[in-house]
Amino acid sequence: MKPKPEESSQTPPPWDETRVIGERVPRVDAYERVSGSATYTLDLTFPDMLHAVILRCPHAHARVKNVDTSRAERMPGVHAVLTKAEPEASLPWYFQGDRPTSALFDSHCRYAGDEVAAVAAEDPYQAREAARAIQVDYEVLPFVVEFEKALDPGAPRIHDSGNQVKDTNISERGDIEAGLAEADVVLEETFETPCELHTPMETFVSIARWDGDELTVWDSSQGVFAEQEALARYFRLPLSSVRVISRYMGGGFGSKLDLGKYTVIAALLARTTGRSVKLALSREESFLSEGNRPANRITLKAGIKKDGTLTALHGVFLGPVGAYPESSTSAFLLRDLYLCPNVRTEETDVYINAGKARPMRAPGFPSCAWALEQMMDALAERIGMDPVELRLKNIPDVSQTFGNQPYTSTGLKQCLTEGAAAFGWDAARKRARKTGPICRGVGMAAAMWGYPGEPRSTIIIKLLADGSANLNMGAADIGTGTKTVMAMVVAEELGVPLDRIQIEYADTGTTQYAPVSGGSQTVLASAPAVRAAALEVKHQILEIASAELQRPASELVLVDGRVTPKDDPDGGMLLSGLKGLQQRQVLVGVGRRDPFPEGKVPLPFAAQFAEVEVNTRTGETRVVRLVAAHDSGRVMNRLTYENQVFGGMTMGIGFGLTEQRVLDPQTGRVVNANWHDYKIPTALDVPAENTCLPIDPHDKECNTAGVKGLGEPATIPTAAAIANAFYHATGIRITRSPMTPRQVLEGLAPHRTRS
Repeated sequence: MKPKPEESSQTPPPWDETRVIGERVPRVDAYERVSGSATYTLDLTFPDMLHAVILRCPHAHARVKNVDTSRAERMPGVHAVLTKAEPEASLPWYFQGDRPTSALFDSHCRYAGDEVAAVAAEDPYQAREAARAIQVDYEVLPFVVEFEKALDPGAPRIHDSGNQVKDTNISERGDIEAGLAEADVVLEETFETPCELHTPMETFVSIARWDGDELTVWDSSQGVFAEQEALARYFRLPLSSVRVISRYMGGGFGSKLDLGKYTVIAALLARTTGRSVKLALSREESFLSEGNRPANRITLKAGIKKDGTLTALHGVFLGPVGAYPESSTSAFLLRDLYLCPNVRTEETDVYINAGKARPMRAPGFPSCAWALEQMMDALAERIGMDPVELRLKNIPDVSQTFGNQPYTSTGLKQCLTEGAAAFGWDAARKRARKTGPICRGVGMAAAMWGYPGEPRSTIIIKLLADGSANLNMGAADIGTGTKTVMAMVVAEELGVPLDRIQIEYADTGTTQYAPVSGGSQTVLASAPAVRAAALEVKHQILEIASAELQRPASELVLVDGRVTPKDDPDGGMLLSGLKGLQQRQVLVGVGRRDPFPEGKVPLPFAAQFAEVEVNTRTGETRVVRLVAAHDSGRVMNRLTYENQVFGGMTMGIGFGLTEQRVLDPQTGRVVNANWHDYKIPTALDVPAENTCLPIDPHDKECNTAGVKGLGEPATIPTAAAIANAFYHATGIRITRSPMTPRQVLEGLAPHRTRS
């Protein structure tokens, strides 16, 4: 009797024991990345390629009266000059809803760095010289770069509609006044966070080439399918006529989620010249025009009972989006992280004459955590309760923002308790805090991430006749190890060694749809689809092997390129030895991501602990050690998991201690648009003692991989934990970040005693 094969299923049960998933696996492209043989978009060159440069407005606010390109057009090597006079160069850009607020080249320039014209030439030096030769007649206008002043009645108008982007977004549950009235303690404080600039290692670059009416773009992009859609819409082309490719990319952190002007400019110049055109922005241009995490001012009022019960949280958020529409704030943490029946949040976005905001690793969340987590510590101190204990008392089981739906899992309690144990919280709080001019302190902060992801992803897996495999996916690997994790899923299900899995990715012409690699959704969107495709192939293999080995499929396993009976590990045969596989030559599986579980919310949680040293003479704050406990579901690859957490905490150090865009109030220009003056953390700023503690709640409902987001949560609570540690060390509450030495000394000055 022929053995009956197992039925295939698109919704398999979660993994139990795994052989590959969860291990410390080096990246499948590690050699290429460290050896320099990986080809990034910035490295690409074509024989006929021209180079483009953008001419930018030097004024914070101005109108372009006239553009004279005659001299530039006559210069050596110049093939095209693009200005607002070209019809497509004046098409709408920067939308608020369906309403455009600007154009690709707009006569109304609203910040120093706005695009005015572009040049394509034989090399970048010729293009740069030609751009400098363009004569522009500007009408210089009054400007405002301080968002606190932008809403004043007499402030210069950046848009005709005024400087408030839209109506204040108000969210409320319960009765905030009643909640404050029943509190035993009410505290109010204003917190400020800086504007952080995007600084990926690879700057912003696109190469465009036309073949008739078909456009191909090579880009450093976090989402090739989103970019394909935007380009098709801009050029009024069918999606099938636009191809976007993004291989290796040197970081994005949210700045490369959207279509950039530089990409469209490269495409317009390529169509004009009939040549490939490369447009690579300089580091300085990137600082000016390619996005930032907006500054925030958050006034937070909180009420609490003596037993630690939160009664009210009222947050008023104000932030500048730059010159064009975007969101500057997020009050999600205030509404969802802790149990509180009475919550009101008011969020206002403001235009200023500066570069536009863009999503930056957990948009709005680190700023909200800076305020909320310092307030939680202040409340704990006032009622005489340990900060960890206070947070444990207020852990929710449901999402208060998403209609009180239960979470698929919440490991926040374990993050707090196990993180505190790993840090040695109780003992560290009791240690002596001052030795001469050096003060030591410890602090902590909790967090969650509020975006569950987009449940759309399609994967194709091919098992070839020699037992090797091909993985076809649309997701971009933005440096987080996506390719490695997805290959591990294939290896887990099919038993194919990682070095025999070839990966196609991030190419709209050859790969399948995937959402953007952002929002901490890449693994949770694509891993279940990869698993579904692999299981479809696995079903076919076992069907073939069951017939050839005369064993039921349920008794067979796939390990190390072999199909083997469970009771005879030395038996079986190589996959390449299966006659049925040789006859077919290839087995194909198609997998898709299932929708989110009905009535449940899958979100990740975290708690981080910090110890700092503060030099009261110099004002320097040094982070001594960090412990991060994260509930991001199942650990897919322990090595890349730690990479994400350590990288996120490093960004958090920058947010709390060193990074801020500085605008000159007299000129409106960015005065630190370079890596010398814009202080991102270096290896010397990162503590040698970093600990990553994964918390796995064994979530069986979030998706078939049991995984939740990690990239964003890793950076949300870090700065707040450092600020709380600073307070524990000094007794001084610093409410404005970054906590630079100057600001620390100013904060300490009123408390100094004369010797």
